[in-house]
Amino acid sequence: MSRPFGTIAVLGLGLLGGSVALAARARGVADWVKGAARRRETRVLALERGALDEVRDFDDAVRDAELVVLATPLFAMGEIAARIAPALSPGTVVTDVGSVKAPLAETIPGLLPPGVHYVGAHPMAGSHLTGLEHARADLFEGAACIVTARPDAPGADRVVAFWEALGARVLVRDPAEHDAQVAWISHVPHALAFAFGASLSEAPDASLALAGPGFHDFTRIARGDPELWAEILCANRKALAAPLHEALAALSGLARAIEANDADAVGRWIESAHGALSRTSDSGTREEGGRETPPAAGSATPDAPRSAGGAGETTKTHD
Repeated sequence: MSRPFGTIAVLGLGLLGGSVALAARARGVADWVKGAARRRETRVLALERGALDEVRDFDDAVRDAELVVLATPLFAMGEIAARIAPALSPGTVVTDVGSVKAPLAETIPGLLPPGVHYVGAHPMAGSHLTGLEHARADLFEGAACIVTARPDAPGADRVVAFWEALGARVLVRDPAEHDAQVAWISHVPHALAFAFGASLSEAPDASLALAGPGFHDFTRIARGDPELWAEILCANRKALAAPLHEALAALSGLARAIEANDADAVGRWIESAHGALSRTSDSGTREEGGRETPPAAGSATPDAPRSAGGAGETTKTHD
């Protein structure tokens, strides 16, 4: 379907929201793309960049929209859903780009009027860069997008068609399954990168001048927005508990092997990491998440130390 929707409304025009709007217009996914943002300069930039056909207030933007995309931070989505509810028409589908799905699945449907359906989504794409100025029409091409609804749920087929029209490859998970898998693939890697970044306060200043590509590859995701990532990690705290424990146990085991000068044991840890990572896509990742189905949480290679594998990133901004 070249035009699955007549009118769509994108609420929140940061990196992801802006990219959704740009991609929808570039690919002809809708006849008309409206949007809303808090800041006047963002609204002006959205029109200048051609991301929108029309910019309105949040309430006005959703009137007559067949699809509404919530692209604000997680903490604001419930408030925005309640605000726009009186302006939504029966048959409208509401989706989102949130990194944690279970809280939204529990909250958003009860805020919407009868006949309006919520279908959660999470595109595994993004950057440590934030704001509409970094939005791209090709951001979702080849990226995985998780839709958290049964295939037969009202509106699910339209949300799947929407993300596929933007170039994404759609995977279906229930909300709790999504949160458990994303904890391994995205949230734990971020937590480890943040912790390492914080530890650099103790590093000698002279050592930082030696940083090369490996250092920058590992620490890039530690530059994510502090407020947003604090919210994401805390919102997914239940699903994060087990993989965080596994990652910390693996780090402790590796540290003990190094302290014991046991090169064979250290080598086994590295081989275990290679084995776990071999189960991810050979085609690489696109900022957050791989292009293949994520591996089952907590699995490990036989006769090897347990380890957590996978890395990724997304940054949600709300302008």
